[in-house]
Amino acid sequence: MKSKLFYCVVACLGLWAVSAPAAEAPKLEFPAPSPACTIKQRVGLTDIEIVYSRPGVKDRQIFGGLVPYGEVWRTGANSATKVTFSTPVKLNGVDIAAGTYGLFTIPAEQEWTIIINKGAQQWGAYQYDEKADVVRFKSTPAELGWSMETFTIDWNDIRDESATLNLLWEKTLVPIKLKVEVTSVLLPQIDAVMSGTDPKKPYYQAAMFYFDHGQDLEKAAKWVDAAIAEREAHYMVHLKAKILAKQGKKDAAVAAANRSKELAITAKDKGYVKLNDDLIASLKQ
Repeated sequence: MKSKLFYCVVACLGLWAVSAPAAEAPKLEFPAPSPACTIKQRVGLTDIEIVYSRPGVKDRQIFGGLVPYGEVWRTGANSATKVTFSTPVKLNGVDIAAGTYGLFTIPAEQEWTIIINKGAQQWGAYQYDEKADVVRFKSTPAELGWSMETFTIDWNDIRDESATLNLLWEKTLVPIKLKVEVTSVLLPQIDAVMSGTDPKKPYYQAAMFYFDHGQDLEKAAKWVDAAIAEREAHYMVHLKAKILAKQGKKDAAVAAANRSKELAITAKDKGYVKLNDDLIASLKQ
């Protein structure tokens, strides 16, 4: 005979089973057919962000097929591609103010139209309004020697004041030349800092910028000497050698390059050993 305690336990368990919450169904999340992507790139003093979605070829004809020629394209999938510039820029020589824009295109076999539009927040190009265009300009597509499966936007040829924005898909590459202002912005700032009272100054960086951007070599030479006086590093002495060479002071440049090479050997920096050898060879021609 079962005890009263047994029946009490069974009843309690039954009551718990009735009142226990049902297990939640698992949250389903499927892979996106055209995954979202955000790329960030700094060019010179300008920060650029591009937000877009990346469709795949998937055995389809893309340009002239899935993406018709002569029609406005969102330049990706899902929402319209969005681009943000932190400073004014030039795209293919056309001025564009800092801000956030929609990047639309009109593909064609011989020449693409690139559109920078105020309508950055929209799905696809269904609400595209030509009246909201900021600028339009042309770009000549190139044929790739291989096939890009997934639509890609990337940066290449990045310099202090320029870069190339590439649109790549299937066997098509569309380049867009970017230019930004650096020298006119930075020169007054450099001069203000270098003439200031703070004893800690960016001597090497200022000398390098002046050398790379064709500015006053006398100032660059003075600043690199000040940097070397604080710490004789092989790369600093190499910059001095290049400045002297550009000034036409070959003997002094060779001497500086030899000293930089000695320091580079001590630092086990083979790259700078070669750079100095190449500089010395060029000066002896």
